Amino acid sequence: MGPSTIYIVIRATNRELQAETPLQDVPFSTTRDEDDFVLATRDASRGDAYITTITSCQVFLGNEEKNQIKNLVVNDDGPPSNQSSPYVHSLIDTLQKAGHTVSVVLPHVQRSWIGKAHIVGQTLTPTYFRPGTLHKDDGVTSDRPFNDGGEEWILIDGTPASCVQIGLHHFFKDRGPVDLVVSGPNYGRNTTAVFALSSGTIGGALEGAMSGMKSIALSYAFDSREHDPEVIRTASKLSARLMEKLLNEWPDDVHLYSINVPLRKDVEQKKIVYTEMLQNRWHNGSSFEELPPEEDDRDPNTEEQIIREGGEGHTQVPRRLHRKFKWAPNFQDVRKAVTDAQKGDGWEVLQGNITVTPLVANFWHLPHYTGEIKLEHNKSDLTRESSSNTIYAVVDYPDPYVQPLILQGLRSLEDFSIQQISAVSELQRATIPVLQFTAYESLDFEHAMQHSKTSQVCAYVIRKALIRKHYLSNTVSTWLVKHPDSVLAKHFRPCVHFELDYAEFLDEALVDAWDLNESMAENERKESTGSKNWWILKPGMSDGGNGIRLFSSFDELQAIFEDWEGSDSEGDEEDETDHRKDEDTTENPEDASNQDHAMTSQLRHFIAQPYIDPPLLLEAYGNRKFHIRAYVLAAGALRVFVYREMLALFAAKQYQSPGHSGDEEILDLAQHLTNTCFQDEETKSSSVHQFWRLESTHLRADWKEMVFQQICDVTGEVFEAAAREQMVHFQALPNAFEIFGVDFLVDQNANVWLLELNAYPDFKQTGSDLQDAVVGGLFREVARAAIGPFFGAAYHGSSQMPLVRALSLGRD
Repeated sequence: MGPSTIYIVIRATNRELQAETPLQDVPFSTTRDEDDFVLATRDASRGDAYITTITSCQVFLGNEEKNQIKNLVVNDDGPPSNQSSPYVHSLIDTLQKAGHTVSVVLPHVQRSWIGKAHIVGQTLTPTYFRPGTLHKDDGVTSDRPFNDGGEEWILIDGTPASCVQIGLHHFFKDRGPVDLVVSGPNYGRNTTAVFALSSGTIGGALEGAMSGMKSIALSYAFDSREHDPEVIRTASKLSARLMEKLLNEWPDDVHLYSINVPLRKDVEQKKIVYTEMLQNRWHNGSSFEELPPEEDDRDPNTEEQIIREGGEGHTQVPRRLHRKFKWAPNFQDVRKAVTDAQKGDGWEVLQGNITVTPLVANFWHLPHYTGEIKLEHNKSDLTRESSSNTIYAVVDYPDPYVQPLILQGLRSLEDFSIQQISAVSELQRATIPVLQFTAYESLDFEHAMQHSKTSQVCAYVIRKALIRKHYLSNTVSTWLVKHPDSVLAKHFRPCVHFELDYAEFLDEALVDAWDLNESMAENERKESTGSKNWWILKPGMSDGGNGIRLFSSFDELQAIFEDWEGSDSEGDEEDETDHRKDEDTTENPEDASNQDHAMTSQLRHFIAQPYIDPPLLLEAYGNRKFHIRAYVLAAGALRVFVYREMLALFAAKQYQSPGHSGDEEILDLAQHLTNTCFQDEETKSSSVHQFWRLESTHLRADWKEMVFQQICDVTGEVFEAAAREQMVHFQALPNAFEIFGVDFLVDQNANVWLLELNAYPDFKQTGSDLQDAVVGGLFREVARAAIGPFFGAAYHGSSQMPLVRALSLGRD
């Protein structure tokens, strides 16, 4: 252990320190804080020799040597002033008392809202400032250095960024290299993008970072302009400790920090949290207020010239009043954005917490915008009919993970120029070619129906024959009646569909469920749970695995519904919600993570399906159950493609057959449910894999190709079944396309079973590592196979997304 530090604080009524002889042999230093004298020695081994000789003292022993930090302090509020810069003196005083070196270069006047600017062409002239009494405006300014050995700050007639440059390179050379640039404390918070992008305080820290220095922007968020010295002192002490910690633990990827400290009496009891900066903007008009107009005072010669020109036949230009504008931002936009977001730096400060926002000194580019930009020859944009190779696109996907990938995919269409617009209403004429790639509820289907040759949408209006579990079951069963040899007979487990409002009516709901009743009755006669036939219960209108349960008997099924009823506190007043969500269905993992049960008062439709046991298990992945997520493109009326890049999504825990569970009453669903939305981030990172890279030693070499071929066959068949037999519930329009997330399970014999189809699938579960390889590639293929051909481009197929079914439904 390194040398310790001993601090001795002696209360004294006079200003002279009396010490006996043993102290004189020990190297020590003293600083004075009002009536306190502080002595420090780095020789802990001699501490006992003199501690015993001093009375009326306090002794503080630290285990580590205190590091002296060389700080350069700048701000944008100027020198100490109770009116405009009330905090900087307190921070500097605190840093000095902590034993740190503090060099100070400040703007000579208020320079707020100036960002990281330098004033071009201006010669900067320093003045010299000697601080006075803390929290009093009695400092002294001089045009020349004081040269008397006393404390001296530098004032510069420039910006905070200029102060950093001057302080780093032109003053204080004798103090050695600067360890930390501190910009602040700002008079007010610097949270959210609106404040940060204009802040001179953050601008000073940015300049430090751009000069290769570790830099911190510090801001004090005040609730009152009554400056309580004790509150300010507490905030300064906390800030000094926090900055020292950040400096000692500085990560390589952080250029600067923005810290916001609320000025509250209990600030030391509040949390210190990492936060993101809230992205917000101005909304309510100008940030300037126009002052009352006034007449210009022209000189007599100018006035005479105007009069004569007006009298000699010249057309006199109407005189305009001289106008002035005053900076008067309306912060209502900022406050509303903070309260609406309920997260981020502004929200945390509003809760009284101290925020630390790590930043990079950059206006960061968006990584997905690449390649050449081609300018159109016709610059009239929306005012004239565009050339045949221009597509206007409304792209506003409800997932920021996906949005840039869609744009990247569209830009891969070499035959077209993509012109983004915000809404179809911006088109000068309704017949201009337009693509809508947005959330389902935002699609202008009316425009698409009226202009089927020029307007394309990214979803079919009606497709519940595929995406609703009970409708899907009916689609397959109806198809198999007419096509008993269909591939679906071997790749889809027949379902029992029933409707239920309340658990007490379960027996009535199952009156016609002969297969299910017979299976449960047979299970009752079996003594061994391992030989029972298990069923899986799925709510017909839930997503993300919500409400899925396993059961083998009527009592177990009854208990499931009774448990849900006990959790359903909403009552009957929301009974009608399912009708409004028939088609507007997005696979939403947040719903599943927030709610692991289904409400029978809202979800009346259920299916029960024989449970597929045992599934294919791979030793390399801990023998966990997995399902395959395939992305399927349906285009027009009707071509169906299967994207070759698929995901294998694993359950959180090792699989155990439900009949062999250690406790018959309790099933661990984490062994059976492969939906990643039920998993925490750490588990999820090991649960998502590329299908084609799965490791398997006990299977034949071509098992993956066999599985993929089965998936292609089943996918094509189920879409044809829906298109031909369920025309009311799946209407394949020629000017629509849609991406579905289709889930399959592989059993121990490598036979593929269709589980479900999801509209607007959750792409984000793919993760960042596979984002471009899987999802980015998907949208490039979608653009070439579905979007380009609709607007006239040729398509020659792709091995990455084979065509698995092509139908002619007579709707082109």
